[in-house]
Amino acid sequence: MSDSNKQNLWLRYGIIIVASLGYFVDIYDLILFNVVKKESMIALLPNAAAEELKNTGMFLFNMQMIGMLVGGLLWGILGDKRGRLSVLFGSILLYSIANIANAFITTIPMYALVRVIAGIGLAGELGTGVTLVTETMHREKRGYGTMIIVSFGALGAVLAALVGAWGDSLGVFFSNIFHQPIAKWQAAYIVGGILGLLLLLLRIGTVESGMFKSVLQTETKRGDFLHLFRNKERMLKYFKCILIGLPIWFIVGIIVANAELIWSKELGVAGVQNGFAVMYSYLGLSAGDFLSGILSQIWRSRRKVVMLYIGFCVATVIYFFFFAHGISLNGFYFLCFLLGAATGFWALFVTIAAEQFGTNIRATVTNTTPNFVRGSVPLITWSFQSLVALSFGNIISAFIVGMVCMGLSFWATYHSQETFSKDLDYTE
Repeated sequence: MSDSNKQNLWLRYGIIIVASLGYFVDIYDLILFNVVKKESMIALLPNAAAEELKNTGMFLFNMQMIGMLVGGLLWGILGDKRGRLSVLFGSILLYSIANIANAFITTIPMYALVRVIAGIGLAGELGTGVTLVTETMHREKRGYGTMIIVSFGALGAVLAALVGAWGDSLGVFFSNIFHQPIAKWQAAYIVGGILGLLLLLLRIGTVESGMFKSVLQTETKRGDFLHLFRNKERMLKYFKCILIGLPIWFIVGIIVANAELIWSKELGVAGVQNGFAVMYSYLGLSAGDFLSGILSQIWRSRRKVVMLYIGFCVATVIYFFFFAHGISLNGFYFLCFLLGAATGFWALFVTIAAEQFGTNIRATVTNTTPNFVRGSVPLITWSFQSLVALSFGNIISAFIVGMVCMGLSFWATYHSQETFSKDLDYTE
């Protein structure tokens, strides 16, 4: 192998490493709220009833998701206009600062504002990393790159759960530094911010996408979000990309995020801790993404694997809601692992979006698509709460919403173009 080929190989590895670590920190910060929300809300609302804590938790989570909706659009357009690397590291800087600030909020409105800002920052990491990897790796092998990013990155949720559960010593450590009491939940936010700032040091040695550099030399219009809607076929293709990911955030946002406050009571399981439910579900997601990536390479198909996983989602959700009552605590956590594994087509979902569109609009699509799915959480939550208010009950309400999400996802996947090994060096 020549020196130039070795250098190119290491540059590709470097991009995968940076994107993987970036997504690891991204997931840590994204999931952290669901891990520490109960402790942090009790600290800010010491006299609140359980129902108020539940509603406030959903409100704050929705604020974070709305921030990601805005951020996906912002970073996507900037990624196509200014470059992939500037967005990758700009988003890291924003969410790192926001999470450090989150440790020192004193009111719920402040909490909501900081979660919006953090959400905007978090929105730029995954889509930009996937865009870089798909544009730099060989088209037959790029599925492995995105598989590594998501499989490793999902483990950030495990770190979030461990820090949230056993972070008392970190609270003491930061209390000595800041000369004021720092609770465990505050320490967890500070850790996330510091990890992000350390990640910025890895900017040295990373390179911009060659495809983007080529388009930069032309007069092709880049990052035009409205371009996606000027053609009926292109618009429908974009909407289908978004619909594919709906089951993932139904399971994360409705089931896993409310494991302690809602589903432990509905299923009669004592001792459930939200942090551990999140941890086991993301361990499952990591394993599921690794397996789905391997399967897509063996089968040479993204669509077939995604449809298989949607079926797995349907089966695990049915079992969770209708056959798991009275299950043991360990059994409950194992179900969380299975639910996470069933959502393990997140890497394929984002890869499909990246592979559907040209270089001049690819970052916009790849950033907005996962974040519009995340941004759908408020609508999914509202639908769930509305059905509960109509006296359908928690289980039936969630089941109805979940089946709608999975039905739309299957339809969109079935009618999408197969993109495995597609040449991406073109513009719209």
